Amino acid sequence: MVLAVCAIVLYHAANPHLFSFRYEEEDLIPIILFIAVGAVAARLASNSRRLHKLAMTDDLTGLHNLRSFEARFMEMIRVSRQTNSPLSILMLDVDRLKSLNDAHGHLTGAEAVRTVGHLVAVRLGEQDVACRYGGDEFVIAMPNCEVTRAAELGRGLCVAVHESAPILADRQFPRGSLSISVGVAWSSGIGKSRETSLNDEDWGQALFRAADSALYAAKEAGRNRVRVDDQPATGSSPSKHTA
Repeated sequence: MVLAVCAIVLYHAANPHLFSFRYEEEDLIPIILFIAVGAVAARLASNSRRLHKLAMTDDLTGLHNLRSFEARFMEMIRVSRQTNSPLSILMLDVDRLKSLNDAHGHLTGAEAVRTVGHLVAVRLGEQDVACRYGGDEFVIAMPNCEVTRAAELGRGLCVAVHESAPILADRQFPRGSLSISVGVAWSSGIGKSRETSLNDEDWGQALFRAADSALYAAKEAGRNRVRVDDQPATGSSPSKHTA
């Protein structure tokens, strides 16, 4: 629409007599065409943006979908390697979702996942990216982030979910009905690692494996807690976990 207005102004500049607003029929036709083309172009641009957002968004939670997340995550790894900056990821899932589905139905379970997704979204930093990559599984990537801040986010999410009193499938559930387990993995600076032969995809898989192992440890320890991989991911060494 801005371009349409500019075109109309330029048309007036090329025909100075129009500044008196004395329009002939042959003057009105191009002005109307400028406005119509601008309106159509604006509508097409808006639809294109909306479709792009839908293609990149998980329809249940409003977070990124896996395709969008992977593209952003690979870019984070590339930047981390170039700048030797830290990178952390969190993997989390909803505790005992199957029991919730069995007791109250799958709609209740789906709304529990949506609730957790919304709680994740409101706690993300400006550069952080989160997605739902499975039924009740989420991953958060935090660029230029030390492991202590990532663990703090994980603990905050555990508290927020456990203290929520969600309405699921039109039914009020008490506080403590939902909980999550979180695994945290990190790289202190990919550029200085001795594992320089790893490519970006290898690094991504190494971080995912470390975070998934930490998440499993959180489940084994009793759920509703955070476990942190206590060594930076290298793609080769086994992991240990701390609270």
